[in-house]
Amino acid sequence: MIEGVPPQAAPPAETVEAARFEDLFRDPAYPQDHALAFVLGHKQDAIDALRGLFSGGQALVKLRLWCFLELAAQPAGRLSRDDVNQLFHAVLPDQLDAVLKRLRDLDLLVWDATTQDYHLSALAHQTQALLAPLTKAPQQDDELSGLLAQVAGSQQLGLVDASQLQHLHAQLARLHDEFAEAIASGSEARLRQAQPRFDRALALVDKAGQALSAIIQDHHDNPRLERAARALGQDQARLLSMASQFTRALQQADRQRVTLGSTGLTTSDLRSWLQQHTALHDLMGDALSVGVRPVFLSQHDLLDVAESELERDRPDPQRSAGLPPPAQADTGTLDILSLPPELGKLIDLLDQWQTPDATQNDVLERPLSAAILGGRFAHAAYRMQLMPLIGDGQAMTLKSQTGDLARAPWQVTLTPHLHETADPDVKLMSTGHLRPTSLPSQTETAPE
Repeated sequence: MIEGVPPQAAPPAETVEAARFEDLFRDPAYPQDHALAFVLGHKQDAIDALRGLFSGGQALVKLRLWCFLELAAQPAGRLSRDDVNQLFHAVLPDQLDAVLKRLRDLDLLVWDATTQDYHLSALAHQTQALLAPLTKAPQQDDELSGLLAQVAGSQQLGLVDASQLQHLHAQLARLHDEFAEAIASGSEARLRQAQPRFDRALALVDKAGQALSAIIQDHHDNPRLERAARALGQDQARLLSMASQFTRALQQADRQRVTLGSTGLTTSDLRSWLQQHTALHDLMGDALSVGVRPVFLSQHDLLDVAESELERDRPDPQRSAGLPPPAQADTGTLDILSLPPELGKLIDLLDQWQTPDATQNDVLERPLSAAILGGRFAHAAYRMQLMPLIGDGQAMTLKSQTGDLARAPWQVTLTPHLHETADPDVKLMSTGHLRPTSLPSQTETAPE
């Protein structure tokens, strides 16, 4: 219950069904000021068509959708009744007549009495565009690929809308949270399960990067659309930065893997076999089929048994007690994620700058923009996120490219001022510079 608002009894179902959309809110004027409610109000015909298609039982709804989408896929603009009967010859006549009548009542199918044929209405084409994803075979990551396809296609046609970018932004945020939870769990099973999805999401977002960059460049006159596009660029940068986190998490899981004896099997192999086993209870066999029964013995019997056990377990001096011969374990491969190439390019650039100039005795100070700008907006944002790693004491201990960047003999200085850039993807960025801390000959060696 909202504070200050008295509780209200729920209206009967019949009243709700007959009520207007505005009557379902505490303030009837609220939907008039909401952008989404305004758009839905102008799509009432499409909403009524969808209601008519999806009302009723599951079998009837599937039959209506199948007939409607088949009619929409026909290359002929007009179909006679004989053509329709031939197209749906496998459907019972009574059911086909009921479906055609429902489509006519919904104004999706029009019967022309003059030419004695059927044709689809303009509303039918709009409805078919909404139902088009249902005709595709189920694929992995449909929720992300569909949104990216809408954004990229709308950008090519000049019909991109801010709501599409907001939906894509929300989906990328949800995927980022799922991947972050998998990394935080430290479970090798969850990491292996999430790694293919992360690779596909990263590849899909990278393919759509050109469309996002074009949206940022072409819609400076629409602040809402530009902000949504830049938020997507930030999401892409977050996914790029997560690649190194995935690599570290998988390496940590590999260090915790244990090899079982000389068989070459690991705990990961055992876990995978147990997960694929159809009936784990069968592994117990008849171990618990017989209950535990107590056995009562006298003291003399216990002494006799203990003496015989001691004699039996006494080692034989004539028998070799050496270790079994060594066995070579099978070689395996470890597939890990590679770090983004932008990290390696940044390290190479800093190494080139560390070379003294021919006319100077020391390394020159470099502007921050020279290391950040270049490529798309997502790449520039990713390089900007890497700057705090330079000189970080904890990151210096890592034996990876992240550690190489942290041990670079440079110092980053940022100021609260912004300056305009000539880069087509970045309009403003923070003013700063990179100052060398020592010459290459004076650089401390990386810790082992």
